[in-house]
Amino acid sequence: MNTTTVTPPNPLRVSVLGAGSWGTALAAIASRQSDTLLWARDAATAQAISQQRQNTRYLPNIALPSALKATSHLDDALHHVCAVNPQVSHHLIILGVPVAGLEEVCTKIAPYLRQCSAFVSVVWTCKGFDPENGRLPHEIAQASLGDVSNVGLGVLSGPSFAKEVAQGLPVALTIASDSKNVIDDTTEALHGGPVRIYSSRDIVGVEVGGAMKNVMAIACGIADGLELGTNARAAIITRGLAEMQRLGKAMGGQADTFSGLTGLGDLVLTATGPLSRNRQVGLALGHGQPLADILATGITAEGVRCARAALQLGKHYNVELPITEAVCHVLFEGVSPQQAVSDLLAREAKAENMRT
Repeated sequence: MNTTTVTPPNPLRVSVLGAGSWGTALAAIASRQSDTLLWARDAATAQAISQQRQNTRYLPNIALPSALKATSHLDDALHHVCAVNPQVSHHLIILGVPVAGLEEVCTKIAPYLRQCSAFVSVVWTCKGFDPENGRLPHEIAQASLGDVSNVGLGVLSGPSFAKEVAQGLPVALTIASDSKNVIDDTTEALHGGPVRIYSSRDIVGVEVGGAMKNVMAIACGIADGLELGTNARAAIITRGLAEMQRLGKAMGGQADTFSGLTGLGDLVLTATGPLSRNRQVGLALGHGQPLADILATGITAEGVRCARAALQLGKHYNVELPITEAVCHVLFEGVSPQQAVSDLLAREAKAENMRT
């Protein structure tokens, strides 16, 4: 990442809430062309980003742009986008928090946004289902922010590893929203250089793809851990895509979304990439390690958190999800990876159809 001081050419202000790897990478991108402030819960992390241009915990050995500012005070990050400026009518907040933390953050920022005179686009990056009730991220955000008149909501997704983005390598992402303002603000903040932004109106399809690909990545990791070969991996990716599409369409998503960046693209990356945490969990399971021991190492994999909710949604919508069910058997019911694979192979033959 280029560390040369840059004066952002547009007046759009951006606040990124969450200084994990992805939040930091997105803040670094936005700071090239917009006045950007990154909020970190940990004061030491914020100080290191501001003074040393490093996020040593999540993106070690990657230099961050000198234009990027950081704070550990949430008030400062929200005032950054809510400050009165007659020359600016729009601002952008990017929520770089996991699904488990989305409701808390949305509840905290709602009072600030209600007092803000400018329109604020609020975009989240988390992928998964609420493990308690199966809600998608947009349903969580709407519950806290849907009544705020000057706010537009959207999801940013697509095949991306934060480390590569922070290194300035090419990436293509999708912003999905019902609001043209949200699409325009996100594109203005992030599009350019190595980053290409596409737009979509299919929020449900984008979110279901982002959630389900993590479960499929665990399945691919298990197969690779068992050394089942590349034929098996290709089969899981293809039939996993069919599961994603079936559930997504049942929940209101559009079929075409699943052949795009946030469906097939994200699935291929997460199921095969060496930086994929979900694939790493699957590999360890395939090698015989218990789930508790894997998670005890500190690894965070959204696929583990949302697999059971995905299976319950499949039952609710009467959608068959055999790969998801096999992953849940391994994760939560003590079924060995070998037995889960045998059970999948023993299913009756059928015609190939992405809808069945």
